[in-house]
Amino acid sequence: MNLLPKRYLMVVSILIVVLIGCARKESSQDLKEQTAQTTAEMKQNAKAVVSGIREGWNRDKPLNINGASKDQLESLPGITSREADQIIEARPYKTTDELITRHIVSKDEYDKIADRITAN
Repeated sequence: MNLLPKRYLMVVSILIVVLIGCARKESSQDLKEQTAQTTAEMKQNAKAVVSGIREGWNRDKPLNINGASKDQLESLPGITSREADQIIEARPYKTTDELITRHIVSKDEYDKIADRITAN
């Protein structure tokens, strides 16, 4: 992650803490606790943003069914946890249409994901 977003988050966190401290005139212990809580929330939000960016970049790329994780497979439209496990257990695949011939997904389910997967 580049330093600019970290600095931005730090500056925003400090400004929030200062504003909260000025508005409430809290004790230094209360201010420390509020700072810690705000920082933790900002960290969680930053992780969500990074995850969303990563997902967006990968959304246009086909998912390799021979190397995808269970979570990645479950992110495909209509793929259940059970089907993701079956895909993983039946690896490797030469072509993606083996998902149909091996009776892992139906033709209708395959049609929904065919343009989003590959078998490299």
